[in-house]
Amino acid sequence: MLRLHDSQDSGNGYKVRLLLALLGLTYERVEVDILNGDSRTPGFLAMNPNGRIPVLELGPDGPLAESNAILWYLAEGTRFLPSHPLARARTLQWMFFEQYSHEPNIAVVRHWICHLGLDDARRAQLPARRAGGHAALAVMETHLATAPWFGGGAMTVADIALFAYTHVAGEGGFELAGYPGVTAWLERVAGQPGHCPMLPAPTGTVSPPAGG
Repeated sequence: MLRLHDSQDSGNGYKVRLLLALLGLTYERVEVDILNGDSRTPGFLAMNPNGRIPVLELGPDGPLAESNAILWYLAEGTRFLPSHPLARARTLQWMFFEQYSHEPNIAVVRHWICHLGLDDARRAQLPARRAGGHAALAVMETHLATAPWFGGGAMTVADIALFAYTHVAGEGGFELAGYPGVTAWLERVAGQPGHCPMLPAPTGTVSPPAGG
């Protein structure tokens, strides 16, 4: 059985949980208290020397780290990963955008506000981070003016990657009312059959709903 190590309030962990739910896959979930150092224990570092969640244990194939790599692995051969080379490349394009332009601003500010607090050093960085987050949201808004999804003509893992931290951007002080295309897209993702919320995050064996 697949075993997912993640933290319940982590958008990167939620990405994987969301795709597992949409695919109707059974897995075991293990909560990792990253604020208490659980991702820095010898046992965890043996799975991921980088000391970050999520990590997906694949049984005999061993562990796989990095949320977007896990999404790509799980989505292979499913409707969430296009088969056409250009569509696959565009899906990757948006997944790289999420990691390099979106997550370092929107997710980081949320983490500071919700978990770490704003000390003087973080407060000094806040205007630049907020500007970067709004720039990323503006890029998304521009794209969504001409297409309903990221990466292809239907929902892909790029949408899942971007949804995770965008849907909680307000917790970091990013007001989404000025991005109607983004808010409509969030509703489309949340309306997908099998969609699961970030919280409450389950612990133990997670099975798809009966008949799902």
